[in-house]
Amino acid sequence: MGPPQLQRTFLGFDLSTQKLKAILLNSSLTVVASAEVKFDSDLPEFRTSGGVSPGPNKHEFFVQPVMWVKAVDIVLDRLVMQEADLSTVAAISAAGQQHGSLYWSKHGISALQSLDPEKFLHAQIDDSAFVVNRTPIWMDASTTKQCLEMETAIGGHTQMVQLTGSKCYERFTGPQIRKIYQQRTHAYEDAQRISLVSSFLASLFLGSVAPIDFSDGSGMNLLDIREKAWSKACLNACAPDLDERLGQAVSANTVLGGVSEYFVKRFCFPASCQVVACTGDNPSALAGMLVDNDWLSVSLGTSDTLMMSFEKPPNWEEGHVLCHPTQTDEFMGLLCFRNGSLVREAMNNVEAGGDWVKFNELLESTPRGNFGNMAVHFNDMEIIPKAKGTLRWNKDCLPNSPDASKGVIKFSSPQIEIRALIEGQMLHHRAVAEDMGFQFGTNTKVLATGGASINKSILQVIADVFNAPVHIQNESEAALMGAAYRASYALYRHELDQTVPALSYRDHVLSLTSNNLQLVCEPHKDSESIYAPMLERYKAMAHILQSGIL
Repeated sequence: MGPPQLQRTFLGFDLSTQKLKAILLNSSLTVVASAEVKFDSDLPEFRTSGGVSPGPNKHEFFVQPVMWVKAVDIVLDRLVMQEADLSTVAAISAAGQQHGSLYWSKHGISALQSLDPEKFLHAQIDDSAFVVNRTPIWMDASTTKQCLEMETAIGGHTQMVQLTGSKCYERFTGPQIRKIYQQRTHAYEDAQRISLVSSFLASLFLGSVAPIDFSDGSGMNLLDIREKAWSKACLNACAPDLDERLGQAVSANTVLGGVSEYFVKRFCFPASCQVVACTGDNPSALAGMLVDNDWLSVSLGTSDTLMMSFEKPPNWEEGHVLCHPTQTDEFMGLLCFRNGSLVREAMNNVEAGGDWVKFNELLESTPRGNFGNMAVHFNDMEIIPKAKGTLRWNKDCLPNSPDASKGVIKFSSPQIEIRALIEGQMLHHRAVAEDMGFQFGTNTKVLATGGASINKSILQVIADVFNAPVHIQNESEAALMGAAYRASYALYRHELDQTVPALSYRDHVLSLTSNNLQLVCEPHKDSESIYAPMLERYKAMAHILQSGIL
């Protein structure tokens, strides 16, 4: 017998770079318990910095998988210490940092299937469970050679985009697997199965190697996103017999099976508890935001990230297109911009002495459009476009003018510098989103998340540049909430009487809880007339910076 319907809870996990967090939601999808494990401080024996360890060579970063296993032990113990009733858990799912890969040994798979509830999980799923005990993660950028080889083998990066939704990227899992195959051939040959971080978490709870879901699988340069199956051409370009090691991919809404007996006996999970396919942190964040296709999600962090939904995949050679985590026949667009909060913080330190209140006052003291003064600040090599440098234009600078490539050295006041930075960043984001295929219109709405989403002055600039109202979400843990929400939805679909039409994911979740969205800013009526011409000027400035490094 499972827990009564009204007492059911749903357990979600988010295994991010720096921590593992768990959250328990009741039948109304309200938080009843949460716990976390910070890798650096709670697991100091692994000597990580920011949750990762540098490799012996440049651009290499790794994690010992047993650290993550130990974190599962600890986070569940912490939930129990909070008197969380795990006997009510009806379904489990998780989000995992994208692009990490784990290589199961024959012993590891056997250990998964025969866990002893009298022992810690990490005492059984230890280093011997993996043929590669230092797994590469998303920060690893040491596979430039493998990217070139894979793209060349299938006919170029245009074909790679057409098949997988992205060009070959160093941090993506396909090139990482190819590097393991080339440099540690025996380890690759001994690997019985390969998991992503998300499917690895699902495997622990399932007691057998779990399949990779379509959404997280889209970040591997291996999955045909239209067919939702592994691309034979990409697999052959990566490593031999790879399909056997990956297994068949599944929808993120798939119920994989009952929870392992280990968790029933050790933590009192009900035997009826179901494990739902786990997905990547970015798709899970989109699932947690509960927004529809008219919304653009803007995460303002160390890197600024944009997420959007598409009915059909845009065939664009920049950015990333993934299978949608909740809508079976749709897709999500993902754009990442390297020059985000660190550039804003640097400007704050120089022009406002590190005082954000003063920074906002200066920003608000200048008019929209900034008297024609504009700036592009790519302090680090930007991803889209591939460009680096700073360019400032005043109202007299035009694309074909003699001083266009030099611009001006410095603006006349701190407030002009600050507004030029923020407007320039948001013009950049809008331009790239439009290039990807997102259509800004009268129904467009923006959801702002991340650290800078508390800054209403910056949000007002976003509203004006995008000509769309900006909302924030009271619940900040979108990827974590998305995991628990998906657990609820997948179980609902799994148990649904087939004669009854199924609610959509969003309608199901909103029938149980509110979306906690709060309108913060609306655009001024003249915003589009101000920023449409500036958008064209921005594109010219970005092109100049890009041309300088080609």
